Amino acid sequence: MQMDIKNRVAIVAASSQGIGRAAAEAFAAEGCRVAMCARNPQTLRAAAEEIRRRHNAEVFEQNLDVTDPDAVHGFVDAVIAKFGGADICVTNAGGPPAKGFLAASLEEWHKAVDANFLSTVYFAREVIPQMQRKRWGRIITITSITTRQPVADLVLSNAVRAAVVGLVKSLANEFGKDGILVNNVAPGYTATDRLKELARSRSAALGKSEAEIFDAWAADAPLQRLGEPREVADAIVWLASERASYITGQTLLVDGGIYKGL
Repeated sequence: MQMDIKNRVAIVAASSQGIGRAAAEAFAAEGCRVAMCARNPQTLRAAAEEIRRRHNAEVFEQNLDVTDPDAVHGFVDAVIAKFGGADICVTNAGGPPAKGFLAASLEEWHKAVDANFLSTVYFAREVIPQMQRKRWGRIITITSITTRQPVADLVLSNAVRAAVVGLVKSLANEFGKDGILVNNVAPGYTATDRLKELARSRSAALGKSEAEIFDAWAADAPLQRLGEPREVADAIVWLASERASYITGQTLLVDGGIYKGL
């Protein structure tokens, strides 16, 4: 299926590893010009160089903290200066630590809001005026299955990521008239470093091995396995494409069927 996004400029936040990196690579494979950012300059540089080599792609990378609005502003300005615009923006950040409610400090609550909610606000404020001028744009947030059903030990994610869904709906309603589509992708249990962190937490709490924790998650999915970052990336690219031109304000679960609601 042709995605019709060749030469579009795709910003992917937190893209040095995991789902963010897979999304950056998937956009490069479609012929997009890709802008990547992450906090760790070494892993970011390595990821960008590999994507350039593998796909002969134009890739711009800059290390930054997505919780810093000035840094986000400077990054988007640099992307526009290099590529001439910003057509697609995938917002993403590492998930907050696995904690129960009483174990989570107020500082951790503030950090979760900054990283997993306000970072999306910062990117949206920068890219929407660019998209309005072209009357074409895609904003895609990456959250979690926690937006549909809470996950034990992830109270920070359960609460904060739900706010992103409210923002997605609001932006979709306000800017649809400008040709800007805004959607959310919510992965289930996906084989990333984040999932390893959660497995360690569950292992310590339940007295089970990490392997047993992973096996239980896989068994809970109708597909009987964990997801792969590339599978989430494929959904992100599809939502950014012309093939999804009448979809906005939605949350697409990429969870292997783990969500049990209607």
